[in-house]
Amino acid sequence: MERPHVYYAAGDNLTLSNLSLFFLSGIPGLENFHTWISIPFCSIFTISLLGNGSLLYIIRTDATLHKPMFSFLFMLASIDLVLSLTTMPQTLTVFWLGPREMTLTACLTQMFLLHSFSIMESAVLLAMAFDRYVAICHPLRYNTLLTSSLVVKLGLAALVRAVALMLPLPFSLRKLPYCRSHVIPHCYCEHMAVVRLACAHTRFNNFYGIIVALLVVGLDLGFISLSYAKILRTVLSLASKEEQLKAFGTCISHLCAILVFYTPVVLSSIVHRFGHRVAPYIHILLANFYLLFPPMMNPIIYGVKTKQIRERIFHLFHRKSF
Repeated sequence: MERPHVYYAAGDNLTLSNLSLFFLSGIPGLENFHTWISIPFCSIFTISLLGNGSLLYIIRTDATLHKPMFSFLFMLASIDLVLSLTTMPQTLTVFWLGPREMTLTACLTQMFLLHSFSIMESAVLLAMAFDRYVAICHPLRYNTLLTSSLVVKLGLAALVRAVALMLPLPFSLRKLPYCRSHVIPHCYCEHMAVVRLACAHTRFNNFYGIIVALLVVGLDLGFISLSYAKILRTVLSLASKEEQLKAFGTCISHLCAILVFYTPVVLSSIVHRFGHRVAPYIHILLANFYLLFPPMMNPIIYGVKTKQIRERIFHLFHRKSF
Protein backbone atom coordinates (compact mmCIF):
# COMPACT_ATOMS: atom_id res chain seq x y z
CA MET A 1 0.00 0.00 0.00
CA GLU A 2 1.28 3.46 -0.90
CA ARG A 3 2.25 5.52 2.10
CA PRO A 4 -0.02 8.58 2.51
CA HIS A 5 1.58 11.95 1.96
CA VAL A 6 1.88 14.13 5.03
CA TYR A 7 2.12 17.90 4.71
CA TYR A 8 4.25 19.55 7.36
CA ALA A 9 3.16 23.01 8.35
CA ALA A 10 5.06 25.65 10.22
CA GLY A 11 4.92 24.92 13.91
CA ASP A 12 4.66 21.14 13.53
CA ASN A 13 7.03 19.07 15.64
CA LEU A 14 9.35 17.49 13.10
CA THR A 15 11.67 14.62 13.81
CA LEU A 16 15.10 14.46 12.25
CA SER A 17 13.93 11.72 9.88
CA ASN A 18 11.20 14.01 8.53
CA LEU A 19 13.60 16.89 7.93
CA SER A 20 15.02 15.24 4.83
CA LEU A 21 11.64 14.90 3.10
CA PHE A 22 10.03 17.50 0.87
CA PHE A 23 6.81 17.47 -1.13
CA LEU A 24 6.29 18.88 -4.60
CA SER A 25 2.76 20.24 -4.84
CA GLY A 26 2.64 21.28 -8.51
CA ILE A 27 1.18 24.62 -9.57
CA PRO A 28 -0.48 26.34 -6.58
CA GLY A 29 -3.98 27.57 -7.35
CA LEU A 30 -4.33 25.35 -10.41
CA GLU A 31 -4.41 21.93 -8.71
CA ASN A 32 -7.85 21.16 -10.18
CA PHE A 33 -6.48 21.73 -13.68
CA HIS A 34 -3.31 19.63 -13.38
CA THR A 35 -4.65 16.89 -15.65
CA TRP A 36 -5.49 19.38 -18.39
CA ILE A 37 -2.21 21.26 -17.97
CA SER A 38 -0.33 17.98 -18.32
CA ILE A 39 -1.57 17.56 -21.92
CA PRO A 40 0.47 20.43 -23.46
CA PHE A 41 3.36 19.67 -21.08
CA CYS A 42 3.44 16.03 -22.18
CA SER A 43 3.16 17.02 -25.85
CA ILE A 44 6.07 19.47 -25.57
CA PHE A 45 8.14 16.87 -23.69
CA THR A 46 7.50 14.28 -26.42
CA ILE A 47 8.45 16.75 -29.17
CA SER A 48 11.63 17.64 -27.26
CA LEU A 49 12.66 14.00 -26.91
CA LEU A 50 11.97 13.18 -30.56
CA GLY A 51 13.53 16.38 -31.90
CA ASN A 52 16.73 16.35 -29.86
CA GLY A 53 17.08 12.58 -30.17
CA SER A 54 16.82 12.87 -33.96
CA LEU A 55 19.41 15.68 -34.01
CA LEU A 56 21.85 13.64 -31.95
CA TYR A 57 21.36 10.55 -34.13
CA ILE A 58 21.76 12.46 -37.41
CA ILE A 59 24.86 14.39 -36.35
CA ARG A 60 26.45 11.31 -34.78
CA THR A 61 25.91 8.99 -37.76
CA ASP A 62 26.54 11.39 -40.67
CA ALA A 63 30.26 11.96 -41.21
CA THR A 64 29.60 15.06 -43.35
CA LEU A 65 28.18 16.80 -40.27
CA HIS A 66 31.29 16.32 -38.14
CA LYS A 67 32.13 20.03 -38.28
CA PRO A 68 32.48 22.62 -35.49
CA MET A 69 29.04 24.14 -36.05
CA PHE A 70 27.33 20.75 -35.82
CA SER A 71 29.51 19.73 -32.87
CA PHE A 72 28.14 22.71 -30.94
CA LEU A 73 24.64 21.77 -32.09
CA PHE A 74 25.27 18.25 -30.78
CA MET A 75 26.19 19.75 -27.39
CA LEU A 76 23.07 21.94 -27.45
CA ALA A 77 20.78 18.98 -28.21
CA SER A 78 22.43 16.90 -25.48
CA ILE A 79 21.94 19.67 -22.91
CA ASP A 80 18.30 20.14 -23.93
CA LEU A 81 17.70 16.41 -23.62
CA VAL A 82 19.17 16.34 -20.09
CA LEU A 83 17.14 19.39 -19.04
CA SER A 84 13.93 17.77 -20.28
CA LEU A 85 14.65 14.43 -18.60
CA THR A 86 15.72 16.10 -15.33
CA THR A 87 12.42 17.88 -14.71
CA MET A 88 9.58 16.76 -16.96
CA PRO A 89 9.04 13.11 -15.81
CA GLN A 90 8.64 14.30 -12.22
CA THR A 91 6.47 17.26 -13.23
CA LEU A 92 4.10 14.98 -15.14
CA THR A 93 4.03 12.57 -12.18
CA VAL A 94 2.91 15.43 -9.91
CA PHE A 95 0.22 16.42 -12.41
CA TRP A 96 -1.10 12.88 -12.79
CA LEU A 97 -0.65 11.40 -9.30
CA GLY A 98 -0.70 14.39 -7.00
CA PRO A 99 1.98 15.77 -4.63
CA ARG A 100 5.13 13.64 -4.57
CA GLU A 101 7.63 13.29 -1.76
CA MET A 102 11.32 13.82 -2.42
CA THR A 103 14.40 13.48 -0.24
CA LEU A 104 16.58 16.52 0.33
CA THR A 105 19.48 14.80 -1.50
CA ALA A 106 17.34 14.06 -4.56
CA CYS A 107 15.95 17.60 -4.51
CA LEU A 108 19.39 19.22 -4.35
CA THR A 109 20.70 16.90 -7.07
CA GLN A 110 17.86 17.86 -9.39
CA MET A 111 18.43 21.55 -8.62
CA PHE A 112 22.15 21.24 -9.31
CA LEU A 113 21.58 19.47 -12.65
CA LEU A 114 18.92 21.77 -14.03
CA HIS A 115 20.74 25.00 -13.11
CA SER A 116 24.14 23.66 -14.22
CA PHE A 117 22.86 22.55 -17.61
CA SER A 118 21.04 25.85 -18.09
CA ILE A 119 24.37 27.64 -17.55
CA MET A 120 26.02 25.20 -19.96
CA GLU A 121 23.41 25.96 -22.62
CA SER A 122 24.20 29.66 -22.32
CA ALA A 123 27.91 28.89 -22.76
CA VAL A 124 27.25 26.72 -25.84
CA LEU A 125 25.19 29.51 -27.41
CA LEU A 126 28.16 31.82 -26.82
CA ALA A 127 30.49 29.28 -28.45
CA MET A 128 28.13 29.08 -31.44
CA ALA A 129 28.28 32.89 -31.74
CA PHE A 130 32.08 32.63 -31.86
CA ASP A 131 31.72 29.95 -34.56
CA ARG A 132 29.56 32.29 -36.68
CA TYR A 133 31.97 35.18 -36.07
CA VAL A 134 34.96 33.22 -37.34
CA ALA A 135 33.00 31.75 -40.29
CA ILE A 136 31.88 35.19 -41.52
CA CYS A 137 34.64 37.56 -40.40
CA HIS A 138 37.63 35.22 -40.91
CA PRO A 139 36.45 32.52 -43.35
CA LEU A 140 39.95 31.66 -44.60
CA ARG A 141 41.12 30.92 -41.04
CA TYR A 142 38.00 28.97 -40.02
CA ASN A 143 39.55 25.48 -40.23
CA THR A 144 42.78 26.53 -38.52
CA LEU A 145 41.07 28.42 -35.69
CA LEU A 146 38.12 26.15 -34.93
CA THR A 147 39.90 22.83 -34.64
CA SER A 148 38.40 19.71 -33.07
CA SER A 149 40.59 20.16 -29.99
CA LEU A 150 39.35 23.74 -29.51
CA VAL A 151 35.72 22.61 -29.79
CA VAL A 152 36.36 19.98 -27.10
CA LYS A 153 38.10 22.54 -24.88
CA LEU A 154 35.19 24.97 -25.23
CA GLY A 155 32.76 22.19 -24.27
CA LEU A 156 34.85 21.27 -21.24
CA ALA A 157 35.15 24.94 -20.25
CA ALA A 158 31.35 25.26 -20.36
CA LEU A 159 31.03 22.18 -18.13
CA VAL A 160 33.68 23.33 -15.62
CA ARG A 161 32.17 26.83 -15.35
CA ALA A 162 28.67 25.47 -14.75
CA VAL A 163 29.82 23.01 -12.08
CA ALA A 164 32.02 25.60 -10.34
CA LEU A 165 29.23 28.17 -10.20
CA MET A 166 26.53 25.75 -9.02
CA LEU A 167 28.49 23.56 -6.61
CA PRO A 168 28.22 25.96 -3.62
CA LEU A 169 24.40 26.00 -3.74
CA PRO A 170 23.55 22.41 -2.73
CA PHE A 171 26.15 22.49 0.06
CA SER A 172 24.83 25.76 1.47
CA LEU A 173 21.21 24.59 1.23
CA ARG A 174 22.02 21.31 2.97
CA LYS A 175 23.27 23.22 6.01
CA LEU A 176 20.08 25.28 6.38
CA PRO A 177 17.39 24.25 8.89
CA TYR A 178 13.96 23.61 7.39
CA CYS A 179 11.47 24.01 10.23
CA ARG A 180 8.73 25.59 8.14
CA SER A 181 6.40 23.83 5.72
CA HIS A 182 8.17 21.13 3.71
CA VAL A 183 5.78 21.58 0.81
CA ILE A 184 7.55 23.06 -2.21
CA PRO A 185 4.93 24.97 -4.23
CA HIS A 186 6.52 23.95 -7.51
CA CYS A 187 6.73 21.13 -10.05
CA TYR A 188 10.45 20.57 -9.43
CA CYS A 189 13.15 21.65 -6.97
CA GLU A 190 13.84 25.21 -8.04
CA HIS A 191 16.47 27.10 -6.05
CA MET A 192 14.43 29.99 -4.64
CA ALA A 193 11.41 27.76 -3.96
CA VAL A 194 13.58 25.69 -1.60
CA VAL A 195 15.32 28.72 -0.07
CA ARG A 196 11.96 30.15 1.03
CA LEU A 197 11.33 27.08 3.21
CA ALA A 198 14.42 27.67 5.34
CA CYS A 199 14.00 29.19 8.80
CA ALA A 200 17.41 30.89 8.86
CA HIS A 201 19.17 33.79 7.19
CA THR A 202 19.40 33.08 3.46
CA ARG A 203 21.23 36.22 2.32
CA PHE A 204 24.05 34.17 0.83
CA ASN A 205 21.68 32.08 -1.29
CA ASN A 206 19.65 35.11 -2.39
CA PHE A 207 22.64 37.20 -3.39
CA TYR A 208 24.60 34.31 -4.85
CA GLY A 209 21.66 33.34 -7.08
CA ILE A 210 21.33 36.92 -8.36
CA ILE A 211 25.09 37.30 -8.91
CA VAL A 212 25.34 34.03 -10.86
CA ALA A 213 22.34 34.94 -13.02
CA LEU A 214 23.72 38.40 -13.79
CA LEU A 215 27.22 37.04 -14.36
CA VAL A 216 26.14 34.29 -16.75
CA VAL A 217 23.42 36.13 -18.66
CA GLY A 218 25.24 39.47 -18.62
CA LEU A 219 28.64 38.20 -19.75
CA ASP A 220 27.38 35.67 -22.27
CA LEU A 221 24.86 38.04 -23.84
CA GLY A 222 27.49 40.78 -23.86
CA PHE A 223 30.00 38.66 -25.79
CA ILE A 224 27.26 37.35 -28.10
CA SER A 225 26.23 40.95 -28.85
CA LEU A 226 29.87 41.89 -29.50
CA SER A 227 30.25 38.96 -31.91
CA TYR A 228 27.14 39.95 -33.84
CA ALA A 229 28.19 43.61 -33.95
CA LYS A 230 31.37 42.51 -35.72
CA ILE A 231 29.40 40.08 -37.91
CA LEU A 232 26.95 42.82 -38.90
CA ARG A 233 29.80 45.18 -39.80
CA THR A 234 31.42 42.51 -41.97
CA VAL A 235 28.14 41.55 -43.66
CA LEU A 236 27.31 45.18 -44.51
CA SER A 237 30.74 45.61 -46.09
CA LEU A 238 30.03 42.88 -48.64
CA ALA A 239 29.57 44.08 -52.20
CA SER A 240 26.19 42.67 -53.18
CA LYS A 241 22.84 42.21 -51.43
CA GLU A 242 22.90 38.55 -52.39
CA GLU A 243 26.20 38.02 -50.58
CA GLN A 244 24.89 39.89 -47.54
CA LEU A 245 21.72 37.82 -47.34
CA LYS A 246 23.65 34.58 -47.82
CA ALA A 247 26.15 35.44 -45.08
CA PHE A 248 23.54 36.64 -42.62
CA GLY A 249 21.29 33.67 -43.47
CA THR A 250 23.82 31.35 -41.83
CA CYS A 251 23.17 33.15 -38.52
CA ILE A 252 19.36 33.02 -38.52
CA SER A 253 19.12 29.66 -36.74
CA HIS A 254 21.51 30.76 -34.02
CA LEU A 255 19.76 34.10 -33.52
CA CYS A 256 16.42 32.29 -33.14
CA ALA A 257 17.99 29.90 -30.60
CA ILE A 258 19.32 32.89 -28.63
CA LEU A 259 15.87 34.51 -28.51
CA VAL A 260 14.21 31.22 -27.57
CA PHE A 261 16.62 30.67 -24.67
CA TYR A 262 17.22 34.14 -23.22
CA THR A 263 13.76 35.69 -23.59
CA PRO A 264 11.99 33.26 -21.17
CA VAL A 265 14.98 33.39 -18.77
CA VAL A 266 14.99 37.20 -18.59
CA LEU A 267 11.19 37.42 -18.43
CA SER A 268 10.97 34.79 -15.67
CA SER A 269 13.76 36.46 -13.70
CA ILE A 270 12.12 39.90 -13.90
CA VAL A 271 8.73 38.58 -12.83
CA HIS A 272 10.32 36.48 -10.08
CA ARG A 273 12.32 39.37 -8.60
CA PHE A 274 9.93 42.27 -9.07
CA GLY A 275 6.47 40.84 -9.78
CA HIS A 276 5.29 40.77 -6.16
CA ARG A 277 1.66 41.25 -7.17
CA VAL A 278 1.75 38.52 -9.82
CA ALA A 279 -0.18 35.36 -8.90
CA PRO A 280 2.07 32.48 -7.73
CA TYR A 281 0.92 30.19 -10.54
CA ILE A 282 2.25 32.71 -13.09
CA HIS A 283 5.72 32.40 -11.54
CA ILE A 284 5.55 28.59 -11.72
CA LEU A 285 4.27 28.54 -15.29
CA LEU A 286 7.04 30.91 -16.40
CA ALA A 287 9.67 28.81 -14.61
CA ASN A 288 8.40 25.73 -16.45
CA PHE A 289 8.19 27.64 -19.71
CA TYR A 290 11.88 28.53 -19.81
CA LEU A 291 12.79 24.88 -19.24
CA LEU A 292 10.22 23.52 -21.71
CA PHE A 293 10.37 25.96 -24.60
CA PRO A 294 14.06 25.89 -25.72
CA PRO A 295 14.36 22.04 -25.82
CA MET A 296 11.23 21.90 -27.97
CA MET A 297 12.08 24.81 -30.29
CA ASN A 298 15.80 24.30 -30.94
CA PRO A 299 15.39 21.08 -33.01
CA ILE A 300 12.53 22.71 -34.95
CA ILE A 301 14.59 25.85 -35.63
CA TYR A 302 17.65 23.96 -36.83
CA GLY A 303 15.54 21.39 -38.67
CA VAL A 304 13.77 24.12 -40.65
CA LYS A 305 16.58 26.66 -41.11
CA THR A 306 19.65 24.43 -41.61
CA LYS A 307 19.68 22.81 -45.05
CA GLN A 308 21.97 19.90 -44.11
CA ILE A 309 19.87 18.96 -41.06
CA ARG A 310 16.61 19.37 -42.98
CA GLU A 311 17.78 17.06 -45.76
CA ARG A 312 19.03 14.40 -43.31
CA ILE A 313 15.74 14.47 -41.37
CA PHE A 314 13.76 14.12 -44.60
CA HIS A 315 15.86 11.16 -45.73
CA LEU A 316 15.69 9.58 -42.27
CA PHE A 317 11.90 9.61 -42.05
CA HIS A 318 11.43 8.94 -45.77
CA ARG A 319 13.56 5.81 -45.46
CA LYS A 320 11.65 4.62 -42.40
CA SER A 321 8.31 5.06 -44.17
CA PHE A 322 9.19 2.29 -46.63
